[in-house]
Amino acid sequence: MGMSVIIAAATEQDAEKILKLQYLCYQSEAELYGDYSIEPLTEPLDSVKAELAGGTVLVARLGEEVVAAVRGSVDADGTARIGKLVVHPRMQRHGLGGRLLIAVEAKLGATGAAKRFQLFSGHRSEHNLRLYRKHGYVPVDKRRVDDRLTLVTLAKDAEAGAYATSA
Repeated sequence: MGMSVIIAAATEQDAEKILKLQYLCYQSEAELYGDYSIEPLTEPLDSVKAELAGGTVLVARLGEEVVAAVRGSVDADGTARIGKLVVHPRMQRHGLGGRLLIAVEAKLGATGAAKRFQLFSGHRSEHNLRLYRKHGYVPVDKRRVDDRLTLVTLAKDAEAGAYATSA
C-alpha cells in the first residue's frame, strides 16, 4: 500500500529538513545560471527558523520525509509574496509543486488581507515559469541582476473568497 503526500504547516522541527531539501533542489538552478553562491544555497538555518516563527511555511510530507516546501508572507499593502517553492527531484513532474502553490495561496488568502500574489524566478527556469503561468501568474517585471541572471516577477490578483479554505 502506497503512502499519500500530505501538505501541512511546517513545524520548528522541519527547519533543517527544509534547508537540506532547498539545498538539494537549488543545485539545478545554480548549475543553470553558473552561480553556486545564490541565496538559497547560502541561507543559514537561523533564517529558516525565523520564517517558521513569523511567516507561513508549508511542507509536503511523504510519511516522515519532507519532500516539498514553500514559504510566503503578506505585506502591509496586501501583496502575498511566495518564495522558495521546492520539490524533491524524485517527486517532480507529478503535480506536487502545483498542489503546494494552491495550498500556500489558500493559506495566505484565508484572512482576506492578500490582494495579489507575487513570486519570481530566473529567466532560464522554464519549468518554474511554466508552472506559474499554468496557475494564472503573468510576468509584471524583469530585473537584470547580472550577465547571467534576469529575475522575472510574476503576479496575479487574489480572487475574493477563492481562498476561504486553509491548508
